[in-house]
Amino acid sequence: MHLAYPAVLSALLFCTGLYGVLARRNAILVLMSVELMLNAVNLNLVAFDVWLSKAAEETLHSGQALTLFTIAIAAAEIGIGLAIVLAVHRNRGTADIDRLRDTAEGHEPDGPHTDTPATGTAAEKAEATA
Repeated sequence: MHLAYPAVLSALLFCTGLYGVLARRNAILVLMSVELMLNAVNLNLVAFDVWLSKAAEETLHSGQALTLFTIAIAAAEIGIGLAIVLAVHRNRGTADIDRLRDTAEGHEPDGPHTDTPATGTAAEKAEATA
């Protein structure tokens, strides 16, 4: 088997995952796209390991060992990410990334909340309600 076949498949998987990360607004779909990108990297690691082990005639298989570590890290990442997304969905009622980004910046569009006295001039009150 040639190295080009898994490399092209890996590139297509990675590009599909990259498109999913950039185009999707749902946090769960973004996590799935990140997993697709990690699986493309795993495919590359195994393909190059097989190709290099045939060329050098070694039996170390370090690419496959790195793939196992990547799978373990990806499983931990998806578990923690899904827990965060579910907690945010319970509190906010949405998993939309744009809405979550707006809530992270604060409730006021001008900046962080500051404690100001309730009294003020009529012009300030009119500006606050506008």
